[in-house]
Amino acid sequence: MNTIAQQTANRFREVILNGTWIANTNFKDQLNGLEYQIATTQMGTFNTIAVLAQHIHYYINGINNVFKGGNLDIRDQFSFDFAPITSQNQWETFLAQFWNDAEAFTSFVEKMTDEQLNQAFVDEKYGTYLRNIDGMIEHSYYHLGQIVLLKKMIQK
Repeated sequence: MNTIAQQTANRFREVILNGTWIANTNFKDQLNGLEYQIATTQMGTFNTIAVLAQHIHYYINGINNVFKGGNLDIRDQFSFDFAPITSQNQWETFLAQFWNDAEAFTSFVEKMTDEQLNQAFVDEKYGTYLRNIDGMIEHSYYHLGQIVLLKKMIQK
């Protein structure tokens, strides 16, 4: 029997690392093997693929810090502020970190009890851990859709 934590961790894993059930793709499928020039191509006023990936990673990292017992140090106002990626090596290094941090996130979630999932996340105003993890999954699908569209526009 899968617990709520295991089911939730699997949903997160699907959008970032290996799933195809909801969107028929995932971040790893879309970004692995992508040339950094494509990932950093600016289309009009849209965020680049690289910035969208870094944005999602920013939130994963921030929540992981809370899971480790640290503070919630991330702020929406800084969630798109990243140094430009200027080489394939830099892009691949970022992706490796993204996948590692996503695996860590998944590992934290799947070990949670129902009681932990229902506790307030940092402050009651943020809702429960489960609400925040679900929000991370939904937020990731939102930006995954943008990445898929941007790739199609750039590669056509």
